[in-house]
Amino acid sequence: MSKKQYEAVIILTPVLSEQQMKDAVAGYRGLITENGGEIVHEENWGLTKLAYPIDKKGTGFYHLFEFKADPTFIKTLDLTYRRDERILRYLTLSLDKWAIEFNQKKRSGEIKTSSTAKEKKAANIAKLELDEDEDI
Repeated sequence: MSKKQYEAVIILTPVLSEQQMKDAVAGYRGLITENGGEIVHEENWGLTKLAYPIDKKGTGFYHLFEFKADPTFIKTLDLTYRRDERILRYLTLSLDKWAIEFNQKKRSGEIKTSSTAKEKKAANIAKLELDEDEDI
């Protein structure tokens, strides 16, 4: 069976120490590679506010894995996520060729991801100033 490319985002409980969070992530990285998977890309998004409370927690440690694996392994991975009490939520997606291409372009800098609110506000102010200058 050929390997497919996946993207998984996990949200770990905020009550973990920095070392416990790193150990949990390392465990999942090891689980993927031990089962014949290959890590393509990984991002630690850090402690982030949740859109709504989960188990009375308002924040969580977000971590993204992009990896190649056999489709049969995903059931094992999901079961491991469900059994781990350190994980508040998880989502694993199968990537099509367009998503893979988009991720590669985003990592290489060809595509700029959404800017921060501060950058957007500065861009809007600059645009307003340009519009005001044109009226003169």
